[in-house]
Amino acid sequence: MAGWRTSVRAIGLAGALLAAAGTWHQPARAQSAAPPAAPRETDAPLETDASGVRVDTALVQSFQKSDPHHGLSRRRAAVVAAANGDAACRGIGDFYWEIGDGTGALASGSRGTRYSANKPLQVASASKLIFAAYVVERVDGRLTPAQLDALEMRSGYDNFNPLACFGARTVAACLDRRDNGLVNANHQGRFSYNGGHDQHLAATLGLGDLDRYGLAAEVRRVLGPELALDYAAPRVGGGLKASPAAYAAFLRKVVAGRLRIHDLLGSHPVCTGGPNCPAVQAPELPQPWHYSLNHWVEDGPGGDGAFSSPGMMGFYPWITADRGTYGLVAREVVAPRAYLASMACGQALRRAWASGG
Repeated sequence: MAGWRTSVRAIGLAGALLAAAGTWHQPARAQSAAPPAAPRETDAPLETDASGVRVDTALVQSFQKSDPHHGLSRRRAAVVAAANGDAACRGIGDFYWEIGDGTGALASGSRGTRYSANKPLQVASASKLIFAAYVVERVDGRLTPAQLDALEMRSGYDNFNPLACFGARTVAACLDRRDNGLVNANHQGRFSYNGGHDQHLAATLGLGDLDRYGLAAEVRRVLGPELALDYAAPRVGGGLKASPAAYAAFLRKVVAGRLRIHDLLGSHPVCTGGPNCPAVQAPELPQPWHYSLNHWVEDGPGGDGAFSSPGMMGFYPWITADRGTYGLVAREVVAPRAYLASMACGQALRRAWASGG
C-alpha cells in the first residue's frame, strides 16, 4: 500500500513541476493575463489521502485494476512458504496445492513427487459440491423444498452405506442395495450427514438408470463439456474421480459466476452440532460449522467463512467467503482423519495468502 502511494506522490510532484514549467515559458503580454482556464470535465479528480497528500484517483484505480490481488508476488511467496514450512502442511506428506481466481491459477505447487495437477484422484465427499452445482443448474436455481432438504442433508435418507454399492452398475442399483434407500421419518428436517440424501435426489431427477460413464456425461452436459470430470462409481455424493486441474476448472467457473451456485454458496445454512442443534449425526470437525447446499460454511469460532467440501481421503477444495478466490489441497490416502489434516493445511494456505497481501 505504501508503495503505490509513494508512486502516486511522485507522479503528482512531477505533474506540478511540469505545470510550473509551462507558466515560465508563457510569452509576455502587454495586456493583463487571461484568467486561468477552467478544468476540463475529463481532467482526473484529485483527492486528499489519509496523510494529506493530493492524489490522482484515476491513477490509483488504474493501479488497483492492474493488481487486483494487491501484491500478488508477496502472496505467492507467503503461500509457498506455508506449503513447505507450516507444520500443518509438513505433517501430511506429499500433496498438490493450488490457489486461483476466475481467470486461472495464481499459485500452485507440489510437496514430494506423488501428486501433480493432472493426476486423477478419487475425491470422495468433494463430489458433493459438484453434484449440488449440477442440481442448481438443472433447475435454473429454483430448488424445490424437497431438493433443498436433500442438499442440506435433512431429507431423512440417511441409511446409505457406500460399501454396499460395491459392484452396483447404476445410480438406482446402488440406492437399492440393502437399506440404502430407506428413509428415517424421525430424522426428516434434521441435519444428518450421509450420502443417501444425494443418491435419492439423483434418482428423483431421472438419473437412476445411469452407470458411472453416463453419470459423468450428464454432469458434464450440464456443468460444461470442458470439465474433465469422471466417476469411479455411480455414487453422486462420493464417487467422483478427477484431477486437481479438472476440479480447479470447476471451481474457477463458480468463482467467475458462470455457474448458478455462485450466488447460493452459504445460503440456507443449517446447524450441524452444538447443544441447541437437533442434528442427528455429523463428521468430526474443528468447529461447529453450518452446512449449506452440499458444502460446509467454515463460520465457527476462528473460522474465515470459506465454503468447502472436504473428502474423506484428503481432497480439500474451497472457495473464499468473498467468492474471489478458490483453492485446493489434493491427495488420496486411506488414513484416519485424512480430511482433517488436509483441511488444516488448506486453512494455513488461506491464512498465508491473506497475510501476504
